[in-house]
Amino acid sequence: MTETEGDFKAELSLFDGTMIVAGSMIGSGIFIVSADITRNVGSAGWLVAVWLITGIMTLTAALSYGELCGMFPKAGGQYVYLKEAYNPLMGFLYGWSFFAVIQTATIAAVGVAFSKFLAYLVPEMGNGYLLWDIGFFKLYSGQLVAILIICLLTYINSRGIKEGKFIQSLFTSAKLLALFGLILFGFLLVKDSFWAQNWSTGFTALQNQGIPDGSGQLQPGDWIGISGSALMGAIAAAMVGSIFSSDAWNNVTFIAGEMKNPKRNIGLSLLFGTLIVTVIYISANLMYLNVLPLSELAFPVDDRVAVAVANKIFPAFGTTLIALLIMVSTFGCNNGLILAGARVYYIMAKDGLFFGKAGHLNKNGVPQIALWTQCIVASIWSLSGKYGQLLDMISFVVVLFYILTIIGVFILRRKRPDAERPYKAIGYPLLPIAYIILGVAFCILLIAFKPEFTWPGLIIVLSGIPLYYLAIANQSKNLTGS
Repeated sequence: MTETEGDFKAELSLFDGTMIVAGSMIGSGIFIVSADITRNVGSAGWLVAVWLITGIMTLTAALSYGELCGMFPKAGGQYVYLKEAYNPLMGFLYGWSFFAVIQTATIAAVGVAFSKFLAYLVPEMGNGYLLWDIGFFKLYSGQLVAILIICLLTYINSRGIKEGKFIQSLFTSAKLLALFGLILFGFLLVKDSFWAQNWSTGFTALQNQGIPDGSGQLQPGDWIGISGSALMGAIAAAMVGSIFSSDAWNNVTFIAGEMKNPKRNIGLSLLFGTLIVTVIYISANLMYLNVLPLSELAFPVDDRVAVAVANKIFPAFGTTLIALLIMVSTFGCNNGLILAGARVYYIMAKDGLFFGKAGHLNKNGVPQIALWTQCIVASIWSLSGKYGQLLDMISFVVVLFYILTIIGVFILRRKRPDAERPYKAIGYPLLPIAYIILGVAFCILLIAFKPEFTWPGLIIVLSGIPLYYLAIANQSKNLTGS
């Protein structure tokens, strides 16, 4: 492979990298998924514990990735780490899964979340406004809004890295300030505090057997005490939401070719970004417990916890405030996902494992073809209406690849003991081992208790094996032909 990373423009500072980490992580999840977590574990203690476990796992993984990005300070990130630690097939399986669903379906889901909350302000722009029905396919205006946002951000990022980083820094700074403000107001302005009442539940695990009403809205059922294996299964199911909400922190590793002093700044970006988001997520859930009784936290309308909270704090305009905040949040989140994701396909193309034209940079120093290819697939997911189910299903696969990448730290220390490591994993080997143990436990529990979250994701990954060998055969054919 011919190295072309020098063609990238190193425009991103430590601050920019931190904004990409934090901005890509914070989408709409923190405003919604605490409802499902509460239904699964049923107490204030376990709600916070789920977010704390997820935060510790995320921070630990980020600290381990710091060593890998110091060793391989070039575009491609996790794809490169897996290829170097294992073999090209392992790297391809990650890259294929990333392109097929992990990144593209996430972009689609975040875009549709934007349209859902835009509908609070302009109902005609939401997912409940049917534009076209031909029986087997229905088109809603919210889907078109999602596609428009994806196309707009793809165009902006095709203009150059400066444009992308400006959008990222602006929108991430805005949502961080707004979230900190909301958390503060949730403790200072709410009239009735439910803090003591909610914390009286401690760590008594309860699971609510909610049932959907005629409209599909989940209604409270009986709370059933759980312990032992049932509790472990409930925690694993609850963590699907918190892990999805905390994912995409590794996006900054994909753009190493555009970072100033990447050997130093990528590792620090991972540390600062994940730490900021972990503090915000835990603080937000503590605020939720102060503002809402546990029953309302578990069953807000359409799981929109933040809307229910804001309406308690700001009765006159709470819904509008949260709608605007989530629109800012999802817009900035998608910018980070779109900006970073295309760099993976660019490096795969340079390796002969993706469309050849995706391995070229335009005059602005960005992989324009890779960006628009990603845009097309994300737009298709937006139209499919299936992205939400797939995102639940790939939580297993995402954690599995994180585990494999962190094991790669151990493999590379043995394979390349003398390689330059400007940054070494903090807490090695204990912290990486702790992540591997927690990650494996999460995956095993999902296999045992929520198999619908596991086998579809594995099928997507394994479908990449024949594609890899087709790509290799095509490479050999081209070489023979030349």
